[in-house]
Amino acid sequence: MLTGAPLSRFRKNLLAWFAEFQRDLPWRRTRDPYRIWLSEIMLQQTRVAAAIPYYERFLQRFPTVEALAAAPQEDVLRLWSGLGYYSRARNLQKAAQQIVALHGGVFPSEPEQALALPGIGAYTAAAILSIAFQKKHAVLDGNVARVIARLDAVRGDLRANGTWPKLQRSADHLLAEQSPGDWNQAMMELGATLCTPRSPQCLLCPVSEFCEARKHGLADSIPEKRRKRSTVEITLASLVLVDPRGNTLLLAPPKSAGKSAAADDIHTLVSRMWHFPTVSVHQGNAGAEAQLRKFSEESSILGRKSRAKLLPLKKLRHAVTYRSITLLPFKVEVQTLPRIPSTKAFPLTGLTSLAISNLTRKVARAALASP
Repeated sequence: MLTGAPLSRFRKNLLAWFAEFQRDLPWRRTRDPYRIWLSEIMLQQTRVAAAIPYYERFLQRFPTVEALAAAPQEDVLRLWSGLGYYSRARNLQKAAQQIVALHGGVFPSEPEQALALPGIGAYTAAAILSIAFQKKHAVLDGNVARVIARLDAVRGDLRANGTWPKLQRSADHLLAEQSPGDWNQAMMELGATLCTPRSPQCLLCPVSEFCEARKHGLADSIPEKRRKRSTVEITLASLVLVDPRGNTLLLAPPKSAGKSAAADDIHTLVSRMWHFPTVSVHQGNAGAEAQLRKFSEESSILGRKSRAKLLPLKKLRHAVTYRSITLLPFKVEVQTLPRIPSTKAFPLTGLTSLAISNLTRKVARAALASP
């Protein structure tokens, strides 16, 4: 662990590098805790390039925490639609409502109060408090953990055997307390741009002289790759009803848990948002049409013993975390869409204005592309 003059030089080198080479990102042009908080939530599981346009559109619609708190959840999810991991958006709004109700519309600057907000964990709280309020909290995310692991030549799974708390202690020790916000961003920037998981650019690294992994030729093998959860293969069949005016039928987001585990699984895969009638197929692709027809008849989406022709559309692929999904969409032309509870008619060409998941978008595109 670095101490004394080497630690001072390490901090100086890294901060100088960050001042000169940091990426120009919109959330780095502000100290507004609301905007910094929004960026941190959006960047969870999302690449920077993908998050930027969502960040800018979201702020145009919800420029303040009060605006976010007061908005219909449907509007929040619609602005988030396509970004994925929709629990982030739901927790963001719940936290905004708590901030308005309990903190006068101001993001709390104390860690205990920040951690009490939905969707805020140790990393997110440290990032917001250090960047927005210059609080002396060191962040530890995947990028920072990788940097520290290489600096100290830490072997093994970083999430196992108590290694993560040790990495946090190292991050706390390295923290430049005079500029904690810039320091945390510099550590994250280093991990995101140079000290990358594969092919780290050690020759460009401003602190390579302090790196034990590089000295021992271990930079490419640290950290150890984590074992990925086994992929689960799932097949879904979806029904796209289309009337002569080009309207289609979607099922409403569930207001509570479903009556079965299968229903809850479907709602999870469509991110608990508006979606086409969909079933999980358990008898191979050959049984998809029969299972979808049975579900549609039992749900009164199609009449009992309906003879409506189900036109198979292009088979699609989709992924949700560890689940690999085969989508089998079917199109049905009907004269009139059924009027049943928890459904609503929408123009098939206008679904992008709704809060729908990427899975539902793919099915809609397949239906629009069909003759």
